[in-house]
Amino acid sequence: MKAIRIHNHGNEEQLVVDSISKPEQAADELLIRVKTAALNHLDLWVREGIPGVPLPLIMGSDAAGVVEAVGPLAERDFSFKTEDEVLTVPIRSCGHCRFCVSGQENLCAQFHIPGESVQGTQAEWITVPAKYALPKPKALSWAEAAALPLAAMTAYQMLFTKVRLSYGQRILIYGASSGVGSMAVQMAKAVGAEVFTTVGNDEKANLAKQLGADHVIHYKKENIAARVKEQTGGAGVDVVFEHTGEKTWADSLRVLRKGGKLVTCGATTGPIVRIDLRALFIKHQQLIGSTMGTLNDMHGVLKMVENRQLKPVIGKEFPAEEIRQAHAFLAEGRSFGKVVVNFA
Repeated sequence: MKAIRIHNHGNEEQLVVDSISKPEQAADELLIRVKTAALNHLDLWVREGIPGVPLPLIMGSDAAGVVEAVGPLAERDFSFKTEDEVLTVPIRSCGHCRFCVSGQENLCAQFHIPGESVQGTQAEWITVPAKYALPKPKALSWAEAAALPLAAMTAYQMLFTKVRLSYGQRILIYGASSGVGSMAVQMAKAVGAEVFTTVGNDEKANLAKQLGADHVIHYKKENIAARVKEQTGGAGVDVVFEHTGEKTWADSLRVLRKGGKLVTCGATTGPIVRIDLRALFIKHQQLIGSTMGTLNDMHGVLKMVENRQLKPVIGKEFPAEEIRQAHAFLAEGRSFGKVVVNFA
C-alpha cells in the first residue's frame, strides 16, 4: 500500500510516498480503507523535528474512509460493519486511568496523537481502535469529513470546555483562514458571541465575513489592539483565542478585558512570550493552555455539524503523490481552510 512517511526530519524533501505492507489489525480495531486524510500545522512541526517522534513515521492525524474489516472485540463492543463510512478521532490513550474514565483523555499520561508519537493516517489502509472511529456525517464530503476532527475538537475544547464561551461575549480569534480558526469562528457565532478575527488579505477578509465574523482585522494593514479597542469602546474582549504565539501575544494581553480569559493551543510564530504578572493579577485575568480535545468534545462537534452550525472549510485538495506541494502550500499560508490529501 502507499503511505506518506518521513525517515528523517527536515524540509519537504523528507516526505516520501513509500510502498509498505498493510497494517496488522488488532482485535479491538477497524481496518479502514482511507479516502482522504487532512493536513494540520502539526504535520509541519513533526516533519521539521519534534523530539521523540518514531521514525520512519506515517504522517497525518485524521482521516475518513470505509471500514474493510472489523476485529472480533470491536464487533462485540461496537456496531460497525464492513463498508461503513467513518471518520477517525485523533486520540490514543490508555483507556483506564482516572482521566480516561472521566472523559479527559487528553490529560492521560499515555495520550498520543496519530502522526506525532504513533503512526498516522496518511496511508491507503490504517487500523484504528473502534472507540476512536465515528460514523461519517452524511452531509459532509470525504474531504470535509477528514478535515473535521483535529481542528474542530481543538476549537471545541478551547471555546466550550475551557472558557465556556456564551451568548453576547466578545472574542478575538486569530487566523480565520486557518483550520482551527475557521472552525472557531463558526462555533463562536453559533452560540451568539461577537467575533473579532484576523486575516492577511482582502480575499480572506471576505471569506471570514461569510463564516460569520462581525469584525475582520487585516493585520498587515491595521493594528490589532487599536482596532479591537476602538470597536469595543476601550473595553476589550472577554476571550482571546490564541494559536499564533510570540508575534501576537502583546496584542492579545492588551485587548483582554478585566476578568478576561486567554486560551492558547499553539505557537506558530514562536513559543517565547513576556507576561507582566502585576497586570495579570490586578486585572483578574486567566491564561489557559489547551491541547487537542476529547471524545466528548468530538460528539459535541458532530452535533454542531448535524445542526448545520459547523462545516469544515476546504482550502485545497492534493493527490497523495503531491504531498510535498501540499506541505509547501500549507506552510506558505496560502490556504483559507484545511488542506486535504486524497487517496481515493
